[in-house]
Amino acid sequence: MARRLTIVAVTLVIWLVVVGLFLAVTGGVLTRSSDGAAAGSYFGPRVAIVELEGVILDVDDLIKDLKGYRDNPQVRAVVIRINSPGGVVGPSQELHDALRRLRQGGKPVVASLGAVAASGGYYVAVAADRIYANPGTLTGSIGVIMQMANFEQLMKKVGVDYVVVKAGHFKDVGNPGRPMTPEERRVLQALLDDVHAQFIGAVAEGRKLDRAQVTQFADGRIFSGTQAKALQMIDEIGGLEDAVNGAAQLAGIRVPPKVIPPRRRISIFDLLRSQLGIARATLGPALPMFKTPLYLMD
Repeated sequence: MARRLTIVAVTLVIWLVVVGLFLAVTGGVLTRSSDGAAAGSYFGPRVAIVELEGVILDVDDLIKDLKGYRDNPQVRAVVIRINSPGGVVGPSQELHDALRRLRQGGKPVVASLGAVAASGGYYVAVAADRIYANPGTLTGSIGVIMQMANFEQLMKKVGVDYVVVKAGHFKDVGNPGRPMTPEERRVLQALLDDVHAQFIGAVAEGRKLDRAQVTQFADGRIFSGTQAKALQMIDEIGGLEDAVNGAAQLAGIRVPPKVIPPRRRISIFDLLRSQLGIARATLGPALPMFKTPLYLMD
């Protein structure tokens, strides 16, 4: 009896191991490993899709995904799907550079613009080999903005005295307790002009356009996808499927290709952050910002 129970137990353990291995292998087709590669990529060349959603603030995870795809020999091309009104300058430039490194590694990159890919969202897009947009996509808004409120009169009415102790003449630039001086405005304007020039340079290089040509429409205006195509800001009118097929063609693999879907990252913080972006884009100067970073935002 004991021997029979032992045999049953051993058989059960073996069965569980086999089932576990089976689930691990089959599950790998639908899941992604920690380095950004998909286990299913071992079954043939693929196009990977990554998503840029909402305000551009933290791009560390997205850059990690792109690095994983750059190092994965089975990923032959990457499509970045952009739905963003823009964001902070530094992260936008960091993501732009990550896409350029991906291309330098031999992986074609295609940008697919969704409902809106403006300002910092467009800055990211111009790093791609090819850009697709819908006819009604809102894009462009090539400019830089810094917004600060002045509460001096309000504080006087409620009896608040705003005291600042500083070392460095311009350390309290943007102080909401007093008006901005002409000298401070010149300093900030020079800063914004410099970043704006960087933006224009990135568009001119990425789109292979003359800098003077880009300057003509780099005044903060937004364009529809149709208008953007006429200005050579994008390459094709089309949706995500068109972009994926275009990426496969650039990579020299079959069309339609096998696809690694984007990783979904949804949290309450992300939702709140997106709502903040919508509020800023809608209200503009009505939403105060203290010691604000430079924004590339529609």
